[in-house]
Amino acid sequence: MEFLGLQGNKGYSEKDLETAILNNLQKFLMELGKGFAFVERQQLIRTEAEDYFIDLTFYNYILKCFVLFDLKIGKITHQDVGQMDMYVRMFDELKRNEGDNPTIGIVLCSETDANIARYSVLKGNEQLFATKYQLYLPSVKELQEEIERETALIKMQLNRVC
Repeated sequence: MEFLGLQGNKGYSEKDLETAILNNLQKFLMELGKGFAFVERQQLIRTEAEDYFIDLTFYNYILKCFVLFDLKIGKITHQDVGQMDMYVRMFDELKRNEGDNPTIGIVLCSETDANIARYSVLKGNEQLFATKYQLYLPSVKELQEEIERETALIKMQLNRVC
């Protein structure tokens, strides 16, 4: 997401990230893929007890579902995943229309942790995703290191299964 014009992964807030995405909405929509339409920034979900605000709300007319984004500038935490799980459940109950598929929640963060993302989601809710954003394309060396790291992880998982 180098088109945002933010400097590296430091020195800006989640609000700065949100503003940069909205200032470059057309480019961000192209990054997301086909069928996305912007719905609202800081969308309010109100319960009897409290108000909650979803950073970015989109609708995908191909998937026929809402897609919620929670923006995080640091490493994902189990609280982030739990918060998104709550948003998805609340949104489905309070905002989803008849004929819409279940809402999808995406925590967009600067660092992911597969274990936190995997184990923090409640069983039965496979509509949550955590994905890492990068403001600048990695170097060839960084890409090679990432490929080697992923290959090693896959090999370890295969060895455990076999």
